[in-house]
Amino acid sequence: MAYLGVIADDFTGATDIASFLAQNGMSVIQYNGVPSANSAVKEVEAIVISLKSRSCPPQRAVSESLSALSWLRQQGCQRFYFKYCSTFDSTAEGNIGPVTDALLAELGETQTIFSPALPVNGRTVYQGYLFVHQQLLSESGMRNHPVTPMRDSNLLRLIEQQSTGRAGLIPLDALRQGSENVVQQLALLRQQGVRYVVMDAVSEEDLLIQAVASANMRLVTGGSGLAIGVARHFSASHPGKKSEQRGLPVTGPGVVLSGSCSTMTNAQVARYKPQAPHVALEIARCLEDNDRYATEVCQWVRAQRTSSLAPMVFATSEPETLQRIQQQYGADNSSQAIERFFARLVPLLAEDGIQRFIVAGGETSGVVTQALHIQGLHIGPTISPGIPWVKATDRPLSLALKSGNFGDENFFARAQLEFTP
Repeated sequence: MAYLGVIADDFTGATDIASFLAQNGMSVIQYNGVPSANSAVKEVEAIVISLKSRSCPPQRAVSESLSALSWLRQQGCQRFYFKYCSTFDSTAEGNIGPVTDALLAELGETQTIFSPALPVNGRTVYQGYLFVHQQLLSESGMRNHPVTPMRDSNLLRLIEQQSTGRAGLIPLDALRQGSENVVQQLALLRQQGVRYVVMDAVSEEDLLIQAVASANMRLVTGGSGLAIGVARHFSASHPGKKSEQRGLPVTGPGVVLSGSCSTMTNAQVARYKPQAPHVALEIARCLEDNDRYATEVCQWVRAQRTSSLAPMVFATSEPETLQRIQQQYGADNSSQAIERFFARLVPLLAEDGIQRFIVAGGETSGVVTQALHIQGLHIGPTISPGIPWVKATDRPLSLALKSGNFGDENFFARAQLEFTP
């Protein structure tokens, strides 16, 4: 019977938190979407369900999240964790707020915490403001995100815009007085009618305090950083054998697929170009919506088999180029065309013998896993914080799925060179 049920709003976010839970002592299995009603999980402490609900209509995000919650409760989960990006990717309408409200209502709870901080990757919260390294969120590369541009850094404002209740803050000085003080502050805020509690955090130690203080909450929300403390707190009170890493990457041909246009992914693509064969996608041909282009690209990948590093197929572009593409073809049309292309390409690559997929971008990762019909994943070794190798539970197929801004500039090559079986 599982203890913790995690509902993640995209696939890379799911592998991100699954990695931190596994690294810090919990046995974990990850599912792509909600499993069938008659599915059951045994001998696991945490179950992570990845949805594709970050930027879909709020009603759909709520419906899918409630379905995930229902299935997790059937598996015996006692606590629940709504996982979103450490950059709080969302719009004025949601989907973080509406999903949180729906989960609280379904569980009969009146308060939860919001903790997107992930200090190891430069995401910190101070006085309720979210920072990306030394920049406010609204001044970072997320300001011009093509799907969820983040133009405000104040988490309290962002939450109240999307939700139905009041937000409050537990600042850093109060947090560092210890978990007992935080518990008292939470109770005081509840008496004042505060439904959503933002917690400052600028170090991993701050996240550990948060985890202990919120241990009696049935629902917590945040990025993957809080999971470090949740897993350690659980493992300390449930000592036992650490789960085996059954997600070690398989041998076999690989490919790099990049659909993210984030600042870091642009740097990673630029770094990888001199290292390996690469081809940039033509948006006009993706919009043709036929199989010919996917077949041509698959044949190109096959022709690069002798390369020491996997060939790269990318739609990643600099902000200026992206703006021109969106003006010419439309933002939604161009992004959907790229997703449709990857959905056609990936099965062809798998049929052609590709066994290792390195994928950049949350949306792209979701498309890839769906196209491969992957249901369950074992969590393997961590490549960069929040990015593990994962392996399908039913066949020899490995994936490295990264959020757009995660990883170092040499991530694509390092994932292959340092983790060769």
